[in-house]
Amino acid sequence: MIAPAHTFDATETNFETDVIQASLSTPVLVDFWAEWCGPCKSLGPILEKVVDSYGGKLRLAKVDTDKEQQLAAVFGIRSLPTVVLVKDGQMVDGFMGALPESGVRAFVEKHLGKAQAAAEPEPAVSEVPANETPQQAVVRLREEIAANADKPELKLDLAAALAGAGEADAAQAQLDALPPNLASDAKARRVTAQLDLSRALKDAPDVAALRARLAQDPADHAARDLLGVRLLLGDEPAQGLDEFLTLLRNARDWNEGQAKKRLIAAFNVLDDEELVGAYRRRMSSLLF
Repeated sequence: MIAPAHTFDATETNFETDVIQASLSTPVLVDFWAEWCGPCKSLGPILEKVVDSYGGKLRLAKVDTDKEQQLAAVFGIRSLPTVVLVKDGQMVDGFMGALPESGVRAFVEKHLGKAQAAAEPEPAVSEVPANETPQQAVVRLREEIAANADKPELKLDLAAALAGAGEADAAQAQLDALPPNLASDAKARRVTAQLDLSRALKDAPDVAALRARLAQDPADHAARDLLGVRLLLGDEPAQGLDEFLTLLRNARDWNEGQAKKRLIAAFNVLDDEELVGAYRRRMSSLLF
């Protein structure tokens, strides 16, 4: 029997790559089941149906606990079926037992929103003049919004332009006013991450001062964090990511897991897919 397009078998061999690392970009629902488990057989098709309705924005990993006892032990599985949601490299929620389709959808929608949002067409992108500055984009987009009030996607473009122009409060106001389907859009997540990183630098010392602090005290986690942000948003993104990795390696739990949050925000902001992929793998190796 051919598995649905967004469903795959997870094993100890591929779990880190296909579940943990993959969840940094696409959430993964993990179904712990067994052949002898009657409720598992009724829940399986429901999970597949719900996952398929998200059109590739959610995947389903099936773990046969009889064959993958080590994986089951790692997750502390005590009863079947057990389902967990892995997102951004970590388990964020789960449930035990065979829920009806409505229950599974409610569980998934709590974290990902309704499936219809995933099926909607991508927002139209305005034609951007060559060499347009963020300030010029703000003026253009405000004019377009005035003429096209029925196109909320333009407000998302305006939020991005305002963020690029350094108008953080105005950008945040535009994000807050977005409809739910656009609020969870990849561009919205990118602008949110950019704003969060920029706010961290308010009244922060410059690069030289932060490096001086670290030379005096390598355990100055706040200085390392701010140095990473300055380098990331400046011309040295790889060096900024290195600072976050050092912080993750040496003080994973500092400031409620700040290093991991910074790395995830950085991955949302950076355009360099090769760089992001390399550092995602390095982050995953430290976490798992």
